[in-house]
Amino acid sequence: MIERWSRDQVLALAPDASSQKAAQGVATPGKWSLRGTTGTILYGECKGSGARPYLACVDLTEPAYRCSCPSRKFPCKHALGLLLMWSADGLPVTEGAPQWVTEWVEGRAERAAKAAAKIEAARARKAAESDVPDGGGSSAASGSGAAGGGRSRADGEVAAASERRPESVRHGRVAAGLTELERWLDDQVRQGLAGAAEHEWEGLAKRLIDAQAPGVAGIVSRLGRVRADADWPGRLLEEYALIRLLAIAYRRRAELPAPLAETVLGRVGFPVGRDEVLAGPGVRDRWDVLGRRDEVQDRLTARRVWLRGRHTGRAALVLSFAPQGQPLDASLVTGTTIDADLGFYPGAAPLRALVAARYDSGEDHVSRGAPPADDGGSTGAPPGVSPDGALDEVARVLAEDPWTESWPLVLAGVVPGRASLGGLPLHPMARDPWRLIAVSGGRPLTVAVEWTPRGLRPLTTWDDEGTAVIL
Repeated sequence: MIERWSRDQVLALAPDASSQKAAQGVATPGKWSLRGTTGTILYGECKGSGARPYLACVDLTEPAYRCSCPSRKFPCKHALGLLLMWSADGLPVTEGAPQWVTEWVEGRAERAAKAAAKIEAARARKAAESDVPDGGGSSAASGSGAAGGGRSRADGEVAAASERRPESVRHGRVAAGLTELERWLDDQVRQGLAGAAEHEWEGLAKRLIDAQAPGVAGIVSRLGRVRADADWPGRLLEEYALIRLLAIAYRRRAELPAPLAETVLGRVGFPVGRDEVLAGPGVRDRWDVLGRRDEVQDRLTARRVWLRGRHTGRAALVLSFAPQGQPLDASLVTGTTIDADLGFYPGAAPLRALVAARYDSGEDHVSRGAPPADDGGSTGAPPGVSPDGALDEVARVLAEDPWTESWPLVLAGVVPGRASLGGLPLHPMARDPWRLIAVSGGRPLTVAVEWTPRGLRPLTTWDDEGTAVIL
């Protein structure tokens, strides 16, 4: 049985404030000629401006949304209206659903099965490639020859060389761009921070993009915002130090441990494909969705969704992007717990992840080498740590990846103040958290937060009844 969401959780799914208002306008039984729920599926027919009603349904297990209305917003007001009525126990329970609902659900199940089969096949291929013995020559060449039906080893070596050549060219361009960057940093420190000008950062960022180092270019392009802050001298020097450390680490990446070298390549801007991540080993757990934050980056909106595993204790970040005005992924609902298999991007302190598969809570975990599903603790507030324990975790993360900019934590037994939480400083943009203070009433709380070098950003808390309160 799926735990009923709160009104806050539903409204947090709305793409904008106008959608929240419109959803509340259609969340009344009189607007619907048909409505109901099977327990995991919500459905209804809502009266619209045309002759035919809009057909809306929500699959709570994902969640996923469908509506026949022409709105480009996702989820639309009709799907949100259904969810609001369900959260208020306003949908009658039925044993079955209309045919248009069952067809949609069956189509989704079929697509999910195909995607799962594709992931399993990719993992099997990767495992088979790692088991290919090294016959004394190039392992890539011998593997290519075996797969190619008897190609000669020389042909395999030529193919391998051709695959490596574009990467070598790119590495040369990146190395040249980062060498220029190091010289520029030397000049900045020698001449003094006060001489830094925004147009210099913009020009340098463009040259780094030309050098195929988009990750470093993104860091440099953000320096203008640092310069605008009141405490900019110290922060700018910190940013310069981290950029220089990244340039040196890239130059000496062959000397680094493999996970740290992966981190450096990722920070510089070498991409790891989605299929490659999903083909790697998955981490199955019951993942608490702690909160999310949307940021506008150039002409894209980036959505960050933070998770923590109940059994593994691992942190995860699921990123999605969309052009401004276009819908973002809304399948992870703050305050819920999902039984899922996550694939992590490689690195020294892996954080970014993809949801590879979801499971019903009744499926057998033991057969997959994961902890049992029925742990009695999958509802209410997630397990948390003390402020000292949180600082220890952040210290370990920074020792593994010094460029970490944020990390999700769950603090237990903390009392919020206007500028601090459990004695830890709040981010300047998160001070005076009146909603959090009101929920607390001076009592200790469990609070999910995003750690940043500038302080904590509260995400979600839980009231005395275990209901998630989104901050």
